[in-house]
Amino acid sequence: MGLLTALEGGHGDRGDAVVVDGRSMSWEELLGAAGAVAERVAGASALAVLARPTAETVAAVVGGLLAGVPVVPLPPDSGPKERSHILRDSGAELLAVPAGERAEDAEAVPVDLGARSGATFAEPAPDRPAFVLYTSGTTGAPKGAVIPRSAVAAGLDGLAAAWRWTADDTLVHGLPLFHVHGLVLGVLGALRTGSRLVHTGRPTPGAYAGARGSLYFGVPTVWSRVTADDTSARALSGARLLVSGSAPLPVTVFRRLAELTGHEPVERYGMTESLITVSTRADGERRPGSVGLPLDDVRTRLVGEDGTEVPADGESVGELQVAGPTLFAGYLNRPDADAEAWTADGWFRTGDVAVIGPDGFHRIVGRASVDLIKSGGYRIGAGEVEAALRDHPEVSDAAVVGVPDDDLGQAVVAYVIPDGPVTGERLTAFVAERLSVHKRPRRVVLVDELPRNAMGKVLKKELLDRG
Repeated sequence: MGLLTALEGGHGDRGDAVVVDGRSMSWEELLGAAGAVAERVAGASALAVLARPTAETVAAVVGGLLAGVPVVPLPPDSGPKERSHILRDSGAELLAVPAGERAEDAEAVPVDLGARSGATFAEPAPDRPAFVLYTSGTTGAPKGAVIPRSAVAAGLDGLAAAWRWTADDTLVHGLPLFHVHGLVLGVLGALRTGSRLVHTGRPTPGAYAGARGSLYFGVPTVWSRVTADDTSARALSGARLLVSGSAPLPVTVFRRLAELTGHEPVERYGMTESLITVSTRADGERRPGSVGLPLDDVRTRLVGEDGTEVPADGESVGELQVAGPTLFAGYLNRPDADAEAWTADGWFRTGDVAVIGPDGFHRIVGRASVDLIKSGGYRIGAGEVEAALRDHPEVSDAAVVGVPDDDLGQAVVAYVIPDGPVTGERLTAFVAERLSVHKRPRRVVLVDELPRNAMGKVLKKELLDRG
């Protein structure tokens, strides 16, 4: 069985098997256009793809995979410096763009959706790289994570089992096509399970409602906007599963989605380097703030700063480490980064801090670099304080950071988007009543919005720069 089983003819076909921003294709049409790309790029070291939310992007990615050429998604809004770095670092001399469009910094590979190819390609080896996906580069230039085809297959099969994802589903989302969530899960997942795919172009509440899908993917920002539109939200009541990821889903949004749609959302956890490793299940309990249990064949553990394992007692915080078949093969040409990322016994250091309960349920506290706050001798998870703040009826959202402090080492500072006449003093008291007193914010800053990236994650380093 190949990686993209839907294109092998085992699931039948339909004229609108893949719909991207209103453009419909059958799997046969997609295979023809992708095959033409594959003929053009076969033997190349890598294929960069200008990853706009278009059918051409899907055809180009599939073409690279058919040819066994590592695909390098290029964010369409990347600046000249980032774009140049990704092309140079990946070794991609070819750049797939829509037919008729020029590529100034690489040789253009035109993607024509009307093109057809009768060429056949042998299935590449499982350890062959499927993608080189570039990280956000928060600690320097973006690093290229090499994702083997076997990892993609293992990750998608694990999710299909966890979410009961089948060819009978219609997957709907409007996420960017240069991240794991939107591209690997949101495109290849459909092409592996055989489900129909509808990419809405932009993830607006109206577009989601109008797509009439059974399975929906979104990030917290998307779900927050959906819950603000009662009519669109209620239109999703006919769906089977709503999935949220890429950032923590506020408890208030979780509850509002359940109220309006009748569905408690599934939350899951993963990274570029690991794909998705932990998720709540379609047929299991879904707890606000929890990402559930490891997928089949995935192992997790918590490790303290002294290198010893942290107990799964629902209270103790440690760095989350993972092992299993979904992991990347390493960073491209970065043995120094590989050495930092892997333990001596073969576990991947996620850099995220988490709590695991006695029943195995995982709760992500945040990034060790910005979300593990050491204040007055205590270790405080920013995510726990954020969740407490979001429970306040006059709080729309919150982000918590540890700001350097001469007395405490780090002081807990909360940036809060208010939804009413709340004050910092009242919020501090509210948290102290619900959590240990030492976890209360020492300062609360009321803001109109929080800085976020394209996937809805709060850019905490920008908050730290504010002091």
